[in-house]
Amino acid sequence: MTTTAEAPLLLTKRRIWIIFAALIAGMLLSSLDQTIVSTAMPTIVGQLGGVEHQVWLTTAYLLATTIVMPVYGKFGDVLGRRRLFLIAIALFTIASIGCAFAGDFTQLVVFRAIQGLGGGGLIILSQAIIADIVPASERGKYLGPLGAIFGLSAVGGPLLGGFFVDHLTWQWAFYINIPVGIAAFAIAWFTLTLPNKKATQPIDILGVVFLSAFTTCLIFFTDFGGDSDHGWGAIETWLFGVGVVLSALLFVLAEAKATDPIIPLSLFRNPIFVNATAIGLTLGLGMFAAIGFVPTFLQMSSGTSAAASGLLMLPMMVGLIGTSIASGIAISKTGKYKLFPILGTILTAAAMVAMTTLAADTPIWLICVYLFVFGAGLGLIMQVVVLITQNSVAPEMVGTATSTNNYFREVGAALGVAVFGTIFTTRLTDNLQNVFTSAGASAADASSSTSTLDPQTLNQLPDALHDGVVAAYADALAPVFWYLLPFIGIAFVLSLFLKQIPLSDVAGLVARGEAIGGDEAEALEAAQRLEASGKRPADAGTTADAATAAGADTADAGADASSDAGTDGDSSRETPVPRG
Repeated sequence: MTTTAEAPLLLTKRRIWIIFAALIAGMLLSSLDQTIVSTAMPTIVGQLGGVEHQVWLTTAYLLATTIVMPVYGKFGDVLGRRRLFLIAIALFTIASIGCAFAGDFTQLVVFRAIQGLGGGGLIILSQAIIADIVPASERGKYLGPLGAIFGLSAVGGPLLGGFFVDHLTWQWAFYINIPVGIAAFAIAWFTLTLPNKKATQPIDILGVVFLSAFTTCLIFFTDFGGDSDHGWGAIETWLFGVGVVLSALLFVLAEAKATDPIIPLSLFRNPIFVNATAIGLTLGLGMFAAIGFVPTFLQMSSGTSAAASGLLMLPMMVGLIGTSIASGIAISKTGKYKLFPILGTILTAAAMVAMTTLAADTPIWLICVYLFVFGAGLGLIMQVVVLITQNSVAPEMVGTATSTNNYFREVGAALGVAVFGTIFTTRLTDNLQNVFTSAGASAADASSSTSTLDPQTLNQLPDALHDGVVAAYADALAPVFWYLLPFIGIAFVLSLFLKQIPLSDVAGLVARGEAIGGDEAEALEAAQRLEASGKRPADAGTTADAATAAGADTADAGADASSDAGTDGDSSRETPVPRG
């Protein structure tokens, strides 16, 4: 299934760090854009029209990103990841230009969807390329910073978006992607010298179609169910629900018959993969729902703008970045990973229990402590689960396994935000209605006041009414965390049953015979530099011959590694992979 160059790629430490810089730029590009629009959205829809449809700015991006995750993962395994990574950056950058110059709301939504087509690839390919160039035994210290990018973007995005709206124009939320995208493309073009491949089996078109249909129906089912214009009782909501079930069944049937399925069903016979993916799914259900609701409460309780209240999420970012990097380094040193998801779920659950006590008079500093613990818990789980997933499958299936794990986490996020968002907004609406009617407003006036309430309006209310509104938010939000806790509990139990197996000593490209790593690569690169300078020892063979010979040895080691891992993803890698 692969086509390699005559002289294998030399994965020296210098080359790995240069490639890693390109991946960081790509990941930053994608993750920042998921949050930067949030604070600019009211201004955008106000100027372009479409206030009643503003959710599409988020839905279009989320839908496109989720649909293409498995596609990029599988195609990267089959066709090579370099060209796909460049395509993803180009799509994202061009779509950012389109967003900045969009003349109406419809155009903006279309370009946001195209952004998602690129963004989904950047997330998946960054994680898969790390698996290509770094052995699992050393990968934690690279995946940690990639995970930290998400924490940075969670706070940096809203702050930047608010700054652009306040001091420049909303278009700058997209302009900023252009230089970053060009720089990321240039770095990737010159440094991401990964082997290209050719598909030897037919592409699983039916699998792509049915998986896309399932994802689309799921997103619309959750969006419509959580939307006040439709709701869970609407016929159109449940038509999408039926679509979810039918497309899922058709997808499973298509994958069972496909020659080279986009998500091989054999992956689900791998207990470690299933366990790690289930942790991602349950974490997505609890994590994204909590992250989505807390900023709203902070904004209303502190009475600050969306941009300023984003600063209150800094403790969560610090906790997530700190434990994400620390756990990655610890795993690289010890080779042990099982403890971190267990500790992470405990910390996350503790933070959620603490958040059930939120009240109108809860000090902001105490909420920040809760958020720090919450972020620290997430940092111990997110990238560790990706590493476990990658280590549980054969090297030629790393992209597929990585994208499948991410895909199920996004599915969990969509379900969590919709279901628990409905619980929150329903309670909040009732609470606010009671606050305004108790103050003497008619039912119609109370409904109008509730729908137009924002931090600026809140600050102008009498003290008694102000406190009542903040209490209404706290009373609506706190119980939601009780509903989320069972899912974190499930993730904890799953973590207890995670099997600890040795981390591979061989990078993906080395295992597949497409590259040379470690001391061999350093020695060959040194020999190349000597030859280029005319100082090559007379008795040494040519570096090309040396590379070819080393490549043959590497291919043999790769064959052994694939044999140990199990080429169809069934094996749980019971024994360590030999060094290449």
